[in-house]
Amino acid sequence: MEFPDPANADQVLRCDLTWLTSRWTCIFGRGCQGVYADRPDDGCCTHGAHFADRKDEKRVRRFAARLGPGDWQLREEGLRGGIIEKDDEGERKTRVVDGACVFLNRPGFPAGAGCALHAYALRTGRHPLETKPDVCWQLPIRRAYRDAERPDGTSYLEITIGEYDRRAWGAGGHDLDWYCSGSAEAHVGAVPVYVSCEPELRALMGNAAYAELARHCAAHLSAQLPLLVHPATADARRRAVATPPASA
Repeated sequence: MEFPDPANADQVLRCDLTWLTSRWTCIFGRGCQGVYADRPDDGCCTHGAHFADRKDEKRVRRFAARLGPGDWQLREEGLRGGIIEKDDEGERKTRVVDGACVFLNRPGFPAGAGCALHAYALRTGRHPLETKPDVCWQLPIRRAYRDAERPDGTSYLEITIGEYDRRAWGAGGHDLDWYCSGSAEAHVGAVPVYVSCEPELRALMGNAAYAELARHCAAHLSAQLPLLVHPATADARRRAVATPPASA
């Protein structure tokens, strides 16, 4: 559905309510299979993270400098060889070391497996969106822009908020062995995405637009239109009904 941005008359938000009211949740360390079958412990960190811009990179560098050896398993490697590399197209991204992002703590690390920047944020009372690359904290929410023209010749900026599905990864997305946003295993959240990802959505849309989105999402859920339920959420519900509870 679409609505004008309450904070900017020249912008229109186009939001995928099917995705935003789904029960997707991150299950890293709780059944996540990783994007490649031979590296299930990587989650979606196998390729490293591309930076949105120089500001994004600068912020990550600043927080990386704060990570101690107890936070970051590959700290010595990161300090010695750097945390940035370029891909085949020359785009800047976090460096891949031993098959995954330099910031990924591997299983067995005393502080726990997973993103060192994410763990540092939680340990210091921050939200991970402050410390991680933009693409990491946004995933699997996707924000896209389009200049749209009205019949009278005026134009506005259309901002789409939706699912970062396999197609959003480009042609390589179809080669992923598993991906969370379309898998029933990850559609087991206690609350809808628009609630569980409120901080991320506020950062992507602004506070006024998020308030309007939340109102529409609540109305959408109240309408109970089954054809608009996310397929993976519907599949997760069917599985839950078909699986009898464990006996006491």
